[in-house]
Amino acid sequence: MHRVYNFGAGPAALAEPVLKKAQSELLNWNNTGMSILEIGHRTSDFMHHVVEKTEKNLRSLLSIPENYFILFLSGGGQTQFGMIPLNLLARSPSLEADYIDTGIWSLKAIAEASRYGKINIAASSKENQYTDTPDETNWKLNKNAAYLHYTANETIGGLEFQSIPSSSTPLISDMTSNLLSEPVDVARFGIIYAGAQKNISAAGLTIVIIRDDLLGHALPFTPTLWNYKTHADIHSLFNTPSVFAWYLAGLVFEWIKEQGGLAALAKINLKKSNLIYQTIDESNGFYKNFIQPHARSKMNIPFFIQDTRLEDMFLKKAREHDLVNLKGHKLVGGLRASLYNAVSLEAVNTLHHFMKDFEKHYG
Repeated sequence: MHRVYNFGAGPAALAEPVLKKAQSELLNWNNTGMSILEIGHRTSDFMHHVVEKTEKNLRSLLSIPENYFILFLSGGGQTQFGMIPLNLLARSPSLEADYIDTGIWSLKAIAEASRYGKINIAASSKENQYTDTPDETNWKLNKNAAYLHYTANETIGGLEFQSIPSSSTPLISDMTSNLLSEPVDVARFGIIYAGAQKNISAAGLTIVIIRDDLLGHALPFTPTLWNYKTHADIHSLFNTPSVFAWYLAGLVFEWIKEQGGLAALAKINLKKSNLIYQTIDESNGFYKNFIQPHARSKMNIPFFIQDTRLEDMFLKKAREHDLVNLKGHKLVGGLRASLYNAVSLEAVNTLHHFMKDFEKHYG
């Protein structure tokens, strides 16, 4: 079996042991004589071996307090751009919320939330061309805001908050690209949400971790399926969920535990990202990354070749070395290496050596 080194931003690489486990169970899951793809989502087998076990393992990995619900919802992270204001804006009499603008994904969240209330951009990275996170001492927070929203890691731009912002209102974070890459103090947040196709599972599943006091505030015109309380009341089983992606998430959580948990993964992820940033920084300008070093993403590393005409050649040669999905996002161009949990140190070392050799040959 031939496997390539997949640096895709999402759907992203999955750990090979997880894939093999799913493969071995595909025709006969849990000795039911059926595939997990055929299992009813309200059966006792699914409830016990997927719903309950998966939640228990995620709660353990992230040390999630008991006063938080874990929701396993359909749709991607962008669905939450609408669900959050619909469920929380009513906590402000004037339907106001604070948002931090750090790039493309936070701007999409701001645009969607603006359909339902008054959105205050409390701080923005636009003034530094989205190369740094805004200085927290200069944030202009609104005392009437229902919540403060920020994107912890900008997948496209490669900008990451290295610490949790302070907030007197419920703190909401899009952690689609970095949830489960390192430990996080969940108790600091009102809501954490993440599309699963990065570090969690296959596409189609979204994890929402929500504090219990934030339920029950939905605007009156909120669709039933977009009301968090609908899902919290019935273990995310109000409608048919993404059964396979939920099951696969459970396998990923078990794999993370086998790796030593999030603290162990955080050390490996830091080592991986440091190696690629070092390769870029030591290239004498052949490769460029424009993010300020203290705000660089550990999960998504966009970079550019000084002579942009070499980018197609880079991608072609990389593919010959089994290094795939290194093309930058269509909105920004260039190149990008996403280093999610399932991207091995071996894969990153291979990319490092390829980049050095390519620089030596074409620089």
